[in-house]
Amino acid sequence: MEVCRLLLFLAVCGVGWSEGRYEPNWESLDSRPLPPWYDEAKVGIFLHWGVFSVPSFGSEWFWEHWQGSKSQKYVDFMKKNYPPNFSYQDFGPQFTAEFYDPKEWAELFNASGARYIVLTTKHHEGFTLWPSRHSWGWNSLDVGPKRDLLGELVYAIRSTTPHIHCGKTLPELYELVNNYQPDVIWSDGDWEAFDKYWNATHFLAWLFNDSPVNETVVVNDRWGRGIPCHHGSFYTCADNYNPGILQPHKWENCLPVDRYSWGFRREAKLADLHTIHELLTQLAMTISCGGNILINVGPTRDGRIAPIMEERLRQMGSWLAINGEAIYGSRPWSHQNDTLTPGVWFTSKDDIVFAIVLSWPKENVLALGSVKDTPQTNISLLGYTATPYTLHVGFHPTSQGIKVMFPSMADVKGQWAWVLAMKNVLPGPNAPVPQTTMTTPIASP
Repeated sequence: MEVCRLLLFLAVCGVGWSEGRYEPNWESLDSRPLPPWYDEAKVGIFLHWGVFSVPSFGSEWFWEHWQGSKSQKYVDFMKKNYPPNFSYQDFGPQFTAEFYDPKEWAELFNASGARYIVLTTKHHEGFTLWPSRHSWGWNSLDVGPKRDLLGELVYAIRSTTPHIHCGKTLPELYELVNNYQPDVIWSDGDWEAFDKYWNATHFLAWLFNDSPVNETVVVNDRWGRGIPCHHGSFYTCADNYNPGILQPHKWENCLPVDRYSWGFRREAKLADLHTIHELLTQLAMTISCGGNILINVGPTRDGRIAPIMEERLRQMGSWLAINGEAIYGSRPWSHQNDTLTPGVWFTSKDDIVFAIVLSWPKENVLALGSVKDTPQTNISLLGYTATPYTLHVGFHPTSQGIKVMFPSMADVKGQWAWVLAMKNVLPGPNAPVPQTTMTTPIASP
């Protein structure tokens, strides 16, 4: 159970709890309201960084695949590139982070439009990115960079943004919370034992009652075998969880830019990486269905975020700079996606319904089956600003819903996906019935 996260550009409001103290059992812990900042934030960045970034081959589970399951691909890689007696611990001094500039990272995260950051402070290899007294001789101050990598990132982000979030295994969790005061605890590696073995509910009761972040902290659902998708401030259920329909509990889609690894891979090909359109598609689907999205990149052993990964994050940020009104602080609408035209996902805020359109409509006309107009309806296209004011676009009702006339694409800022802001519209027929249970994750092949 290990991982740390940092919050970016969040105006977190203190939440006044009236429920009293929480008991170390799931019924009591689950009664705690979700601190509002998390649902408002919507977009986060995941960072998998550690000693596994040195071989940077296959996946962040390099040690397990090489010396645990003895996967032939990993065994052959080591035979070809390292001497016979080389151990995994020998990678430690090569984790140098000489190009690590936390201020540059903070600037990139800001430019990406993310509102919180999740950093693996300790992955399953046990190496900690801070000088943990529980991991003597196997941490970033004792071995490799000889730096408090977490502390430097915390300082860089907090110097321009208000919050940081972290998560880890007992007893390091207490150390992280007290020393770095995170607002997100993203636990993992829990599946080998039940929650009682991890003493999870007692830690969470302390976290919610007496920790320095008791009013703002949120936690995920990975606290022991059988707990994911059942208990926690937000549910992750499984990696890449994206059910495509509205869920009854707050959830998060954690998604790597590299389809095959959470850590940096030197052998990755361009086709292995999600395109920006694919990432924005995941973003639209996730937010429409009530989730947050946590997009992962893997830094290199020397402390860089690879240019292709940086490009994806900056592309996302440029899109959010134009269309973020449809994302941040939004709520699910009656319909999550359109019943007539595929690739249109809805969010809402006050009296505005946003339609996130993933493909520019043919002949500049978009037919919507899930939207009905009223005499007060007006529609604008975000980024359509040929004048200092957003221009309204034309529409007319049809027997199936409405048709919206798009302007020339040359007159619209942005690319990849476009957002209509529709005021005073009504939901069309056949709105989905809200679910009462979470959608079961599809098992990986």
